Amino acid sequence: MTTAATMTTERFVVFDCEGSSCVGVLSVAPPSATAASVGVVIVVGGPQYRVGSHRQFALLARALARAGVPTLRFDYRGIGDSEGDPRSFESIGSDLACAVDALCREASVERVVLWGLCDGASAAFMYAAVDARIAGIVAVNPWARSTQGEATTRLRHYYLRRLVSADFWRKLVTGRVDARQASGELGATVRNASARSTTSSSPFLDRMEEGWRRYRRPALLLLSGNDLTAREFEAWLAADVNRKRLADGPLTKVLPFAGADHTFSSRTWRDAVASATLEWIVGTCRRS
Repeated sequence: MTTAATMTTERFVVFDCEGSSCVGVLSVAPPSATAASVGVVIVVGGPQYRVGSHRQFALLARALARAGVPTLRFDYRGIGDSEGDPRSFESIGSDLACAVDALCREASVERVVLWGLCDGASAAFMYAAVDARIAGIVAVNPWARSTQGEATTRLRHYYLRRLVSADFWRKLVTGRVDARQASGELGATVRNASARSTTSSSPFLDRMEEGWRRYRRPALLLLSGNDLTAREFEAWLAADVNRKRLADGPLTKVLPFAGADHTFSSRTWRDAVASATLEWIVGTCRRS
């Protein structure tokens, strides 16, 4: 489908992944546009499919295509319209490889940026180092969840804010907050935050860190200001000097979005993310 208003063409792309059919939508500029040098594969996060929360993935793909960046958003196996058994973000490496194959074949590009939200961003970090075609990663509020990390983040960015909130104390005094339940939840959080972990981190976090270290190519981190997932990712980075070096290094750009929530639910935030993504791709990944 092509319209004068959007000046993009969208069509379904169906590709095989280890015997299962995966369904995607490819957004491209009109045939008269200059041939693209790099494309984007959008990696969905959580139990989402290719449209995204608030239609974010669809709108992002169209915005990038209007600027001459062909973009494929797809359902990995077991999600949306794609075949296969359900799987977690930790086991979609083959799906990403096949999606990159499809984009390169259908849009005639040789270099690809992986754009991922939440655990889609984590999956991108785990995969990118093994594929020389990956020119960049846009990691949006990456998932860095661990029991201890979640508890520490909630204490710092949720419970402390509640304790200084006049509204919380009004609800407590008037009985609109169950004091026993609230104190029990707080106690459990404190215990989890204080517990000594028996391992250095969760297995997927080890894989994500190792993948990022081996990747050695540009990355853009987009972090929402009003999101515990983003705060937990920041805490995960700060807890290790080697991870902090990755984030502070010359190949990584960190861009905060003050006030934005996890899925950038307003049009202003979604447009800002699309603009930041495009600017970074043009300035970094289109360079020869």
